[in-house]
Formats: sequence, C-alpha cells, structure tokens
Amino acid sequence: MTYNQFREAFHGLAILSIRDITKLFPDFDSRRLVEWQQKGYLKKLVNKWYLFSDITMNDFLRYRISNCLYRPSYISLESALSQYNLIPEGVYTIQNITTQKTVMYETAIGSFQYRNIKPCLFFGYHVDRSNNLPVLIAEPEKAILDFLYLTPWIKTVADLEGLRLNITEFNNSIDWGKLEKYATCFESNVLNKRFFLLKKLKQHADII
Repeated sequence: MTYNQFREAFHGLAILSIRDITKLFPDFDSRRLVEWQQKGYLKKLVNKWYLFSDITMNDFLRYRISNCLYRPSYISLESALSQYNLIPEGVYTIQNITTQKTVMYETAIGSFQYRNIKPCLFFGYHVDRSNNLPVLIAEPEKAILDFLYLTPWIKTVADLEGLRLNITEFNNSIDWGKLEKYATCFESNVLNKRFFLLKKLKQHADII
C-alpha cells in the first residue's frame, strides 16, 4: 500500500487507530506506520492512535482526539466551561469525564486529562456536530456539576468567585431546573454544599 492510498482512505478521520486500519485492510503491514512517521506524514499519539501531520489543529479537533484516546469519555470541567464562555480562560489541558480510572496523557499536540466518575453519573452530555467530526461534550449544567463534584478546594463563595464565572452568560444559558435535577442524581452531600455556594454566588450577583 502506498501512502497516498492510505491517506485517501483515512484522512477524513483526522485521527485513526490500528483498529481502524486493520478493519479496512486486514493485511496491513504496521511497519509502514513507522516509515510514515519518520517521513513526517504521521504523528503517533498514545494507545496506538495516529494523527495526520498536515491536519490543521483547532479546539474541536483536540476535543475529538480527546474522545478517541480514552473511552468512554466526554469533554467537561474547565474545558467545557471555557467552551461555553462560562469562565474567561482558555484551558490548555483538555479535561474529560470517564468511567475508567483517572489518567493523564501528554502528547505532541497537548495534554489530555480524564477524571473518573461513577457509571451512574456518566450522563448529561451530547454530541456536538457543528464541525465535520462529532464531539461528545457535557451540557453546560453537567459541566458545572462535574466541576463542583470533583474540585475539593471549593469551600467558600470566595473560592467560586476566584473562577470569575461569567454571570451574564450563566443567567442566559443555564437551565436552573435542569441544574437542580442533575444535582439530585449525584446523591452527594459534598456536592450539595458546593452547589449551595453556587446558589449564594448567583443570588449575590443578581442583586448588584
């Protein structure tokens, strides 16, 4: 197989795995991958995943890659909050929720963190198809709750203020009924305490 044949078959995926290759070409010689890396055509990421070197990188492609490298997973926490303009800073490390163990991958295109959560709490995400490739990302309400649940240093309203939440965007985009409904699913006293702090922050912001 020539590289051009390989590229034509898989370039639309942007990121691909050994499994993707062997499903289409069962007799594929994996030594070609080493050769094409040496020539700069491909980059190896982790877990037998590869990326075409000529792909233009953007946030949504990083999100797609993040979904692929460790499954099941969806974008959440500060990455999703930043995507929804609920916090001001961009986030270099792409942060995810998974039902597998917590891991961190350092790759040539960035860092990918996966935080463990119980299977019963693996919900509240959707498929974003606004780009060419589908991305699993938390709904804004679930991203907030995942963050509160997994962030032990949030103990006061001042801690939440340090996030510089965009209250205007929060009020415009957050379904408070959904937020409260999702919060009850956690059945967590710790989350309930942090959620109470969020309510106090919102109430304070609404009156100034």
